[in-house]
Amino acid sequence: MNIKMVLLASAAAFAASTPVLAADAIVAAEPEPVEYVRVCDAYGTGYFYIPGTETCLKIEGYIRFQVNVGPNAGGDKTTNDSSWDAVTRGQVQFTAKSDTEYGPLTGVIVLQANADNASSQSTILDSAYLDVAGFRAGLFYSWWDDGLSGETDDIGSNVTLHNSIRYQYETGSFYAGLSVDELEDGVYQGTFATAADGTTVFTADDGPNNVGVAFGIGGTAGVFSYQVTGGWDFDNEDGAIRAMGTAELGPGTLGLAVVYSSGPNSYYSAAEWAVAGEYAIKATDKLKITPGVQYYGNYFGGSSNVPENFDGLGDAWKAGLTVDYQIVENFYAKASVQYLDPEDGDDVTTGYFRLQRAF
Repeated sequence: MNIKMVLLASAAAFAASTPVLAADAIVAAEPEPVEYVRVCDAYGTGYFYIPGTETCLKIEGYIRFQVNVGPNAGGDKTTNDSSWDAVTRGQVQFTAKSDTEYGPLTGVIVLQANADNASSQSTILDSAYLDVAGFRAGLFYSWWDDGLSGETDDIGSNVTLHNSIRYQYETGSFYAGLSVDELEDGVYQGTFATAADGTTVFTADDGPNNVGVAFGIGGTAGVFSYQVTGGWDFDNEDGAIRAMGTAELGPGTLGLAVVYSSGPNSYYSAAEWAVAGEYAIKATDKLKITPGVQYYGNYFGGSSNVPENFDGLGDAWKAGLTVDYQIVENFYAKASVQYLDPEDGDDVTTGYFRLQRAF
């Protein structure tokens, strides 16, 4: 065996005894753990845990398309007496909840965007408040925003969204609460006078920074539900009280309400007193038909520039019909027509058609 054969044999033996090494191997990084969204069922359906926290969040809202019909339905933006106007709204609500030693801590933010047309749009903060152990503070709707299920009843405040602080005690079938409300955008009493040019001039008795105190008591008892709401407007030195109830009766639900105001104020200013009734007929699982009526005593009806009292005002009555139809789950159509006949003014017919998808 010559030297060449010896070298080749040695090389072969070395290769056989040595593992084959390729280029540096690519080592895959360990995947980081991913925390998938977890369902939170402690507060009802629709909640999920915000990743990395013990806070539960729910996102909901709706998209609405509506066509309003009536005298000057387009409002002040029109230069003529437009008899119809189409509007679109999008609303989203964020509700966050977490457990504390005082009970659930709740935070709510509601954003609402309205579009009358491409060049006339607005986005508002519709509500924003915190709630814990029955205490609530922030921007939210008062008990005066509640009403019967139809559209005929006019038994609430002109403005029901206030910066407020309230406490509400609740059980499964009963609640009672008290709130202090900032009424800065409420109703102002004043006097009317005729100017030299023949126009009517209104002078308010008080300006902004008004405050009011309201209460709400309500609950359910079998097929019957009830609510009593009151409020005192300190600037106007007048108040209002309202009682409302519904009962399942036959194929539908009967609703009755009565309201009294000692004088025009931010809680109620449409009339000195009023009674309203409706019957919501559940015709099918998807169709509801609600006729309603209301009678006003000493009717004013305006939303601003109210007189100091209701003396000398005539009465009024109102009748209407509202139809709700659920097209599919979370998507429904609504149509409403209302007729108002005031003793001191012209009668008027208004209405709307609405499509709404909730999520």
